[in-house]
Amino acid sequence: MRSAWEKYERVLTQLRTWESVVVAFSGGVDSTLLLQAALTALGRERVLAVTAVSETYPVRELAAARSLAQRLNCDHLEVSTRELAIPGYAENPLQRCYFCKQELFSHLLPLAHARGYAQVVFGAIADDLGEFRPGLQAARERGVRAPLLEAGLSKREIRFVSRELGLPTWDKPSLACLSSRIPYGQRITLEKLSRIDQAEFFLQQLGFRQVRVRHHEQLARIEVPPEDLPQLVDVAGMVAEKLRSLGFTYVTLDLQGYRSGSLNEALRVQPGSVPGEQV
Repeated sequence: MRSAWEKYERVLTQLRTWESVVVAFSGGVDSTLLLQAALTALGRERVLAVTAVSETYPVRELAAARSLAQRLNCDHLEVSTRELAIPGYAENPLQRCYFCKQELFSHLLPLAHARGYAQVVFGAIADDLGEFRPGLQAARERGVRAPLLEAGLSKREIRFVSRELGLPTWDKPSLACLSSRIPYGQRITLEKLSRIDQAEFFLQQLGFRQVRVRHHEQLARIEVPPEDLPQLVDVAGMVAEKLRSLGFTYVTLDLQGYRSGSLNEALRVQPGSVPGEQV
């Protein structure tokens, strides 16, 4: 993929225009490549990786982020964010991701200023432009940059470059905050987030790498890639028993399989729901 490398070089060139950066680092595919690019372009001394730890961040991911930062030999800091304390966030409005990114950047920007870092960057990518991503608006308003997106790198290209660079995240399943499992308008609570986290961890332990448990109040709707559907059917009884023990009354399998942002499908009948963002 020659174009992927050309785009990656544009990322490096862009990063070099800044003297130093703070990288919003979740440990996912995109933010890991962005962190690697920053270290390559600027050197360890001018890069700080920051992981936001909150109720919406899967517990299992924190250890992975710490391990990755250690492997990349970079300075790594953890900050606590509290999305559920944001007025209106728990009500789960369409602008939920906007509030979430505002909360994240309200921590990263003062931190960067206090420590003398010139720019805050995060791992939005070209694919995000075709989805419902209110968080992009928050980034634009706060001056936070997205080098991967600005270079036009897609998820497929990011995985390719990551593999060629030897990053262990090149084939890591896509990551998203736990709130994204709850339909808009249904209240977000700590209990629901914990239930989702435990359910997905259980399914991962059974061997399902890419999985979502969508929380429809009493009903759990499980998404796995289409090729994994037969395997899930084979253990359906065990899965249903476990998820019922976590508090779900009904457990169902989505026959369409996993797809990113499936809860946004309900928004496609409402074009222009959020000005400036695509639905």
